[in-house]
Amino acid sequence: MTETRSALIVSHGQPSEPDPAERDLARFGTSVARALPGWHVGTATLAKPGALDAALAVAGPAPVVYPMFMTEGWFTGENLRNRLGNAPGARVLRPLGVSPDLPGLAADLIDDQIARAGWNPGETRLFLAAHGSGRSPNSARDTRAFAAALARHIALAEISVGFVEEPPYLADAATGIGERSLCLPFFAAAGGHVTDDIPEALDKADFSGLRLAPLGLAPAVPDLVARAIASDR
Repeated sequence: MTETRSALIVSHGQPSEPDPAERDLARFGTSVARALPGWHVGTATLAKPGALDAALAVAGPAPVVYPMFMTEGWFTGENLRNRLGNAPGARVLRPLGVSPDLPGLAADLIDDQIARAGWNPGETRLFLAAHGSGRSPNSARDTRAFAAALARHIALAEISVGFVEEPPYLADAATGIGERSLCLPFFAAAGGHVTDDIPEALDKADFSGLRLAPLGLAPAVPDLVARAIASDR
């Protein structure tokens, strides 16, 4: 009999209102599970009290843990490993945002949006709206690394980056980009930064380009995550 392997997808969630993010992640996990026959795929947000422990109780002592985060840092490192204390055999993969497959996926998404708009990639500017951090350089480092990798996949007029929590701030970075532009939130889910902070900043900047859904919600992301989990040895 083939033993069922376990995977656990973990995200930050929304501390102020944890249940909607928990449900959204569960739906995402269902999509990943469709591409992983023979696997148990659980989900948990760190923001919902007890969610991770409950998911670990089902997943067992040695799940493959996939962090639905866009950058590496304290949450995907020390904090997550400490909270996985009940699963001593857990193997934590690198987070979504640093996946080597993500820039190509994003390039395909952007190219499709540009074609739908009837634009030319070489005349189109991309604005990456990201989280950033006032305490650690990791978030900006990984965001800029993604932007550089993306530029190797698609030749745009410009790729610029702005942050919620550090300079260059969103509104400043988005000002004057022009009409033939796209804003792509470099976020794993549609939390408060995506639904509130980014639109507010774009309005302040008089941004007139296209506003895309966060990258983590791209239709091809569940398959990307499934491949990463399946390739773990």
